[in-house]
Amino acid sequence: MPISSDELPRHLASGLKQLYVVYGDALLLAVEAADSIRATARAAGYSERETFIAEQHFKWSGLRNSAQSLSLFAERKIIDLRIPSGKPGTEGGQALQDYVANLSPDILTLISLPKMDWSAQKSQWFGALERHGVMISADDIPRNALPRWIAGRMKRQEQSADEATLEFLADRCEGNLLAAFQEIQKLALLFPIGPVSFEQVKDAVMDVARYDIFKLSEAMLSGNAARFARILDGLRAEGTATVLVLWAVSEDIRTLGKVLQAVQRGGNLGNALRDMRVRKDRQELIENAARRLKFPYIERAMQQAARLDKTIKGLRQGDVWDELLQLGLRFAK
Repeated sequence: MPISSDELPRHLASGLKQLYVVYGDALLLAVEAADSIRATARAAGYSERETFIAEQHFKWSGLRNSAQSLSLFAERKIIDLRIPSGKPGTEGGQALQDYVANLSPDILTLISLPKMDWSAQKSQWFGALERHGVMISADDIPRNALPRWIAGRMKRQEQSADEATLEFLADRCEGNLLAAFQEIQKLALLFPIGPVSFEQVKDAVMDVARYDIFKLSEAMLSGNAARFARILDGLRAEGTATVLVLWAVSEDIRTLGKVLQAVQRGGNLGNALRDMRVRKDRQELIENAARRLKFPYIERAMQQAARLDKTIKGLRQGDVWDELLQLGLRFAK
């Protein structure tokens, strides 16, 4: 039964289950979800807790032995299993399948995993966790949903802000959810309950965004010129290698070109995305760009990327960062 981290409080209020699995790349959301589960369990009488960290050479028999024993002073126990790599291996995978097939009613099991890729989610052990437990997704908040998330967090501390202010906050904290959380908490310390103005937020909030090349490519494909320029400036300020930046955007340009060629030949867009093995989290971006742009346009972008590659290698003159900006602006709406 999969639920989001936002849905977890309502779920816990309706009663505890025997198995919870928290997975995702948003550390803040994962920690909050695990803390909520443990706190609810303690309030329900799970007074003992045993923690296991499944790293290299971990003995999986210890997990089974723990589930078969309770201390003299506890009627209920929490088993807190953390798998930092998200890869339990053959032995661990089988141990997890055996474990969840025989869950004890007096033990609540909490399993923490990182973000799981498509192949990992298709594994037998992950499927067993899905069948027997509650799956809580703690994925990072995408940029288009970040203002709404910030508004929800501000509401918890009885504050609010208008749309422009929320967008400003999202720009300053993009890619750094923990920093966003800290900046929101700062607003509660600095200002009283009620609406917070743009000027107040501007004066209080630092620019704590983390820029990465994949968010740059995301901005390019979505045609968001302002966001593309802002992230590109951030990457430049952080000293990111231009060859890495070009690689990221070129990969998506080439993928988009191949998808459009397949459609031109009479293929179905969905089939083309699958045949190109476009990652699930990129499919909507590529699909929207493919509906908006024509192949000749992408062909010219690929030619520009090839010229830019020569500039980076010193085979032609030019301002690399300016040309990267011009390449991205080709996709502007």
